Amino acid sequence: MWSQRHLTALLRRRRLLGGLLLMASLSSAAPGPAGPAPARQVSVARIDGVINPVAAQYFSESLQKARENGSAFLVVMLDTPGGLDTSMRVIVKEMLNSPLPVVVYVHPSGARAASAGVMITLAAHVAAMSPGTNIGAAHPVALGGGQMTKEMSEKVENDAAAYVKSIAEKRGRNVQWAERAVRKSISATEAEALRQKIVDIVAPDIRSLLEQMDGRVVETVSGKVTLQTRGARVVELEMDLRHRILNVIGDPNVAYILMLLGVYGLIFELSNPGAILPGVLGAISLILAFFAFQTLPINYAGLLLILLAIGLFIAEVKVHSLGLLTAGGIVSMILGSLMLFDSSAPYLRVSWAVIIPVTAVTAAFFLLAFSLVIKARLRRPTTGTEGLIGEVGVARTPLTPEGRVFLHGELWTAVSDVPVEAGEPVKVVGVEGLKVRVTRSG
Repeated sequence: MWSQRHLTALLRRRRLLGGLLLMASLSSAAPGPAGPAPARQVSVARIDGVINPVAAQYFSESLQKARENGSAFLVVMLDTPGGLDTSMRVIVKEMLNSPLPVVVYVHPSGARAASAGVMITLAAHVAAMSPGTNIGAAHPVALGGGQMTKEMSEKVENDAAAYVKSIAEKRGRNVQWAERAVRKSISATEAEALRQKIVDIVAPDIRSLLEQMDGRVVETVSGKVTLQTRGARVVELEMDLRHRILNVIGDPNVAYILMLLGVYGLIFELSNPGAILPGVLGAISLILAFFAFQTLPINYAGLLLILLAIGLFIAEVKVHSLGLLTAGGIVSMILGSLMLFDSSAPYLRVSWAVIIPVTAVTAAFFLLAFSLVIKARLRRPTTGTEGLIGEVGVARTPLTPEGRVFLHGELWTAVSDVPVEAGEPVKVVGVEGLKVRVTRSG
């Protein structure tokens, strides 16, 4: 049996142990000193130029990188005259289904969001513009071959209007203005766009934009997100070398020049087998041109006219047409260049500043080749027995009437109608087998 004293001591030890355990649990649950909060950051991508498949791919990769590097959202600095409908829809679709907020910022001053750029700006979770920018003129243009009929034009316009209205409604922006931008090609300055609720913010630079967005709540596919942007670190997502090269190749003027360089390179290689370099460069240029044609509204009638022009230039060298084939080639080259890309949008057509010099250089080259061929055909033969006629030599023996003369480093048997003394210069007037007929020279 335990004594009263033993029981009291045991109870004391248990109370002491319980107190120690309670203090330990409280100390472990108490918050320690707060560590530094993770630095907020935002990613910035720049789309400057035509909206094409390269721009769409660059946007997709930038959005993925922004998610991977832990950015709060992606800012797209936009300056575009418009572009391809298919590429624009790829970008808009990714915006509308992105769990990461996307901010479209028309920047810098002087930039614009026209045509396809209107749809992209309206689809953003936050739309912003810099002072001195504009947005609008989103009427669809004919792309991809042939002029649209009235019925087809109405269908395309109605489709574009319905599309932009659905985007504006989803983002809570001015639906009436968006529809008129498509049907009437209206535009708005940054101040008008802000006043008419087309965009959300007007900011002169990225820092001002981040400050104005701080605390704004946006709706994404993952739910509502509160933007904490004040003092955020900006991470630039620049186009890599591959995207920059493909973006340059996608320019209609560059694609046009690459095609001609490719054709000329193959012509030179076939004309001079074994040259190698013209053939290699020509093949590379043609492949790059064909890549560009996949991203542009190519018109095959224009392409055939250009090939016909080159064929006429080549035929001029082979056939004496007194310049008619060259004239036809120049006309065919100009018409083909104008028709090569079938679009009313100037940024999807070959510039006159490129067409005229290229046509002039091409015509001048083949005219030069033609003149050289004519001169070669009219030139007196310089080889064989016919090439001796008119040549001047020296009599080695007296010609009375037959003797020896020195011509082209060789001794020839010569006959002369007049006596010629040894050492006198003679001129060949005819060739008779292995004999030459000469007369005194001078």
